[in-house]
Amino acid sequence: MSLHIVLADDHQMFRHALRALLAREPGLEVIAEAASGEEVLAIAAAQPVDLVCMDIAMPGMNGIEATRRLLAVNPGIRVIGLSAFADRQFVIDLLDAGARGYITKAEAGDELLRAIHTVCEGRTYLCPDVAATVTSALLDRDSLYAAAPRLTERERQVLQLIAAGLTSAQIGDRLHIAASTVEVHRRNLMRKLDLHNIAELTRYAIARGISPAAGPPDGGAPG
Repeated sequence: MSLHIVLADDHQMFRHALRALLAREPGLEVIAEAASGEEVLAIAAAQPVDLVCMDIAMPGMNGIEATRRLLAVNPGIRVIGLSAFADRQFVIDLLDAGARGYITKAEAGDELLRAIHTVCEGRTYLCPDVAATVTSALLDRDSLYAAAPRLTERERQVLQLIAAGLTSAQIGDRLHIAASTVEVHRRNLMRKLDLHNIAELTRYAIARGISPAAGPPDGGAPG
């Protein structure tokens, strides 16, 4: 039985190059291509998918948020991250979202094939550049935690809506909390993340895969 693979990247030529590479490998079948996180979720909802090669930086819902949402619904799907960068925080965020592998696009040849076979055996695969990055992070845990402060679920929701351009009053209405409570969360986010304005919060949210395009569900526990 072939492994059903989805290629998710907003660059068509790159997807076609990956498709040609995988077509030469027995047992691998590319069943669909996607240019955004939303398309990945729609494909996975419509047909069986075994593995997604997921670009990190896609328009709309990026690869980190798409991975998080995909695996929340389909935990059996394996995700391998693809990125032009070996940035430590991108790697950590994608692995935290549930991906089982990460390779840089510059190494997306034989390294991708090795990654696919490795994650299908139930193991994690990081290309050499990325492995060095993660090792450095693990050897410097204080720096790691400083780079990735832990946010509460409510803080994530507020940050997501701030990045979507909503005012404190609108966020309060969406989450059923007072606007003054939203302001408290906003100040706490700025203090915790060492950010100083809405623009910086928005950039942080997009870079960390807290996608303003998707938005959190309405309601929830009191904040």
